[in-house]
Amino acid sequence: MGTVTSPHDPLASVVGGTTAKVMAAHLDLHTVGDLLHHYPRRYAERGELTSLGALPLDEHVTVVAEIADARTRPFNNGRGLRLEVTLTDGRSKLRLVFFGRRAVHHHERVLRPGRRGMFAGKVSRFQRELQLSHPAYELLDESDEAAAVEEFAGRPLPIYPACKQLESWRIAKAVDLLLDSLAATEWRGVADPLPAGLRQRRELLPLPEALEKVHRPTSRADIGAARARLKWDEAFVLQVALARRRRAGAQLPARPRRPAPDGLLAVFDGRLPFDLTEGQRRVSAEIFADLAAEHPMHRLLQGEVGSGKTLVALRAMLAVADSGGQSALLAPTEVLAQQHHRSITEMLGELAEGGLLGGAERGTRVALLTGSMGARARRRVLLEVASGEAGIVIGTHALIEDVVSFADLGLVVVDEQHRFGVQQRDALRAKGERPPHLLVMTATPIPRTVAMTVFGDLETSVLDQLPPGRSPIASHLVPARDKPHYLARTWERVREEVSGGHQAYVVCPRIGEDAEKPADQAAEEPPPESGEERRPPLAVLDVADELAGGPLRGLRVAVLHGRLAPEEKDETMRRFAAGEVDVLVATTVIEVGVNVPNATVMVIMDADRFGVSQLHQLRGRVGRGAAPGLCLLVTDAAEGGPARQRLAAVAATTDGFELSRIDLEQRREGDVLGRAQSGGRSSLRMLAVIADEETIVEAREEATALVDRDPELADAPDLRTVLDALLDAEREEFLDKG
Repeated sequence: MGTVTSPHDPLASVVGGTTAKVMAAHLDLHTVGDLLHHYPRRYAERGELTSLGALPLDEHVTVVAEIADARTRPFNNGRGLRLEVTLTDGRSKLRLVFFGRRAVHHHERVLRPGRRGMFAGKVSRFQRELQLSHPAYELLDESDEAAAVEEFAGRPLPIYPACKQLESWRIAKAVDLLLDSLAATEWRGVADPLPAGLRQRRELLPLPEALEKVHRPTSRADIGAARARLKWDEAFVLQVALARRRRAGAQLPARPRRPAPDGLLAVFDGRLPFDLTEGQRRVSAEIFADLAAEHPMHRLLQGEVGSGKTLVALRAMLAVADSGGQSALLAPTEVLAQQHHRSITEMLGELAEGGLLGGAERGTRVALLTGSMGARARRRVLLEVASGEAGIVIGTHALIEDVVSFADLGLVVVDEQHRFGVQQRDALRAKGERPPHLLVMTATPIPRTVAMTVFGDLETSVLDQLPPGRSPIASHLVPARDKPHYLARTWERVREEVSGGHQAYVVCPRIGEDAEKPADQAAEEPPPESGEERRPPLAVLDVADELAGGPLRGLRVAVLHGRLAPEEKDETMRRFAAGEVDVLVATTVIEVGVNVPNATVMVIMDADRFGVSQLHQLRGRVGRGAAPGLCLLVTDAAEGGPARQRLAAVAATTDGFELSRIDLEQRREGDVLGRAQSGGRSSLRMLAVIADEETIVEAREEATALVDRDPELADAPDLRTVLDALLDAEREEFLDKG
């Protein structure tokens, strides 16, 4: 074993080449630091057995259990031999099975009733019983090995995230080697990111002690103290990176943008047929204060579906137009870009016809730029943008292309930020003579701590109030497999809504039988239920045909999905908005931005294949007019399973912030926080943003104070070292906002 000099040392220097290759290939562990921060998933006591009743099918598990029975059985007319071992936790059972005479004779000598051990393997089901086939194991209570008893007695056993090729206890032995090597050099190569004063104020363990105790605890108290320290590391390092980004943004020069007293914004406000909500006025005041500053605005605008974010953004764009500047609204799909263009043009009326015959005196021009436009139309729009005639430019990724040149870009509005990387966003912002102001909009409500952790370089405005006239949405679960008559009733309800003069959406997770997965399908399908063999997801093309020829025969049914040509998509949405289509069968292409007030019912097929936030977004497409909305969540998921629980939570509340907390609690932290910085592995392996809210808030306060006092971290060299390792100069510029 070599001596460890740095966390960047290759793993082979500690654990040997063969083990290092397995760790790299199957666990994504490449360096000494990766292994050091590969924390135990849980801990088992020597006298405590793992609950065997709810093991997940098809996953690799490590259990601590007692052998209840072991029997050798012939099979295949006596030509084969297998060993069946029954494990117990005192309530449930798990079967181990070994095949082959040599293996059977070897294992039956040691796997005797009454013995306890750690057993690792992939959970499968045979004859309705859970089993591990040919598992790896290590017995814990060998009576003839006093040293083993002494080693394990009274100590929590770390159970690591493992794989078939490398069991948890082998990882533990590799970590032991690493910790011994680091201790021999007095941990000289490991930088401690927490300044000494902060560590003392917060009464946190020194880093070497925390790492020792998280991997080799002698008690549960050790684990608690170690985890508290390591959570602080993760929260503080990220918050320092975000605080530095906030500070750097505040140093950039920007042109103040103020609305004129009798300008375009004032005229627009005077023509509004309704009053702004209190929330819209409050958020607009925050945005206008930022726009008037001499450094760029960096603001996140989040709120409930239908809370009026587009109107708030439009008023900001009109304020910029009053100052002689232009605004760019970046949308993730052509459908959404076209919808924004249509709705903004309608809201502005003649104010959107600046310079045209019949246009208002104080008007501006609203331009649409997408990748599918014809050459002639594209040239005309590019000229309007470059000359400054177009005060508001709406588009997709086409806005980022080099050929697009703005006369005076003053504001960038990014809709649905999670669909864009920071590099795309910054490419658009670079088109301004000075850095333009930035407004990021999301219709997915984000818990405060998630916003602070993932969007920490943005100030946050929240619209939590729906405009008057929005109708309530009732949501119901439709268990199609358990109660097929519920599904029949679903289509009856659709017919009733249509006969009442309304329209309906039917959403499916897939377009058709083509294996290629289009961009507008469900981005991140939740994992299948344990033990479920899933059929392929329902497809728009199949469902539309079945409905048109079956339960919805006689109704006008149309389809909408990402594989249609742009003009077809736009024409289909125009017909639906005009009431010429009764039922629109679509993918999630209608998830955001689509506004048809006459649509009152939303049927989501295979609802368990969508995430909580996505379901909430889809539901927000109905109830946008005077008539109440209805959302029906159709599922084949088994009763009592996590998918049904998730859907029940969606049906029970329309509070997007509450749903986002449920969503986060049901998903692994890395799914959300793994995107907190660019690059592969997440540095956040210990922090839980809902449970550790207090730590995140305090870490943000400490980080902000430190960066204000010492922007270059001259007095915190270890912290600078850790930051440089996590985020080199280029990556720090591109903290990915998920």
